[in-house]
Amino acid sequence: MGLTHMQIKELLDESRAHECDGVGPDNVCVRIAAIAELPSRFGAFHIVAFYNNQDGKDHVAIVHGDVCAKENVPVRVHSECLTGDVLGSLRCDCRDQLETALRMIGQMESGLLLYMRQEGRGIGLVNKIRAYGLQEHGYDTVEANLALGFRDDERDYSVAAHMLHSLHVRSIRLITNNPRKIEDLTRLGIKVSGRIPHVMPANEYNRFYLETKAVKSGHLIDLNGKQRLAEQADYPIVEGMNEEVLEMLLSSQE
Repeated sequence: MGLTHMQIKELLDESRAHECDGVGPDNVCVRIAAIAELPSRFGAFHIVAFYNNQDGKDHVAIVHGDVCAKENVPVRVHSECLTGDVLGSLRCDCRDQLETALRMIGQMESGLLLYMRQEGRGIGLVNKIRAYGLQEHGYDTVEANLALGFRDDERDYSVAAHMLHSLHVRSIRLITNNPRKIEDLTRLGIKVSGRIPHVMPANEYNRFYLETKAVKSGHLIDLNGKQRLAEQADYPIVEGMNEEVLEMLLSSQE
C-alpha cells in the first residue's frame, strides 16, 4: 500500500499553507509542489516534487509504501550524478548505489529515496568534469576539488532534512557509508535511528575513487589494497584552479 489519495491531498493542502522559519543556517523552507505515481522496474513508487527557497532546483522524493508518521523508515539520500546515473560511467559507484537502493526499498514494506540535485558533491557538472581532468593526472577526488577552489564536499542537507519533515517521517535508517551525512542530518533535526551499509563492488576504474572516499572522507568502506594511479611529472593547469591550493599540492609532492 502506497500513499493514499487522502494522504496526498493532505500533504498538498498542508504544503500550500506551509510557513516556517526554515531549516539550517540559511533558513531553508521547502514545499511539496506535486505528487504522482511512479511505476518502475524497481517497484511501485510515488514521486514527490519539492520547491525550496535556497537553490531553485527541483529535488524529489521517490516513496515506496506509507512513510508518513512512521519510525525507522529506510532512507537513501542520493546526490545527482549525470555521468554515473544516466550515462553509466565506471569512474564512480553512483549508478550502482542508486539502482541498488531503489531495488532494496522497492522490496521493503516502505522506504524512500531523496534525489538531490547536488552534482559533483555540490560543485556542479562543469567543475566535476574539470576535476575528472585533474584525476587523470594523478589527483584524487579530494585534491582535485581543493585545486579548483572548493572544499572536499560542498553538499548541504538542509533541503533534504526539510523534505523528510514535510513527509512527516519521524525517524530514519539511513542507507549510507558516509558518517558525515548522518552527522549533518542529525544536526538538522532528523532522528537517525540506524544505518544500512551501502557498499558497492569496485571496478578497475573506480577503485582509487572508493579508496579515497574511505581514507580521506571517512566513508565506511573496506577495500583491500591502496594502489594509486601513477604520479605524473607535470601537473596540468585547468581554468578555474585555485593557485594557492595548487602550489600547496605541488610542494607536497616534492
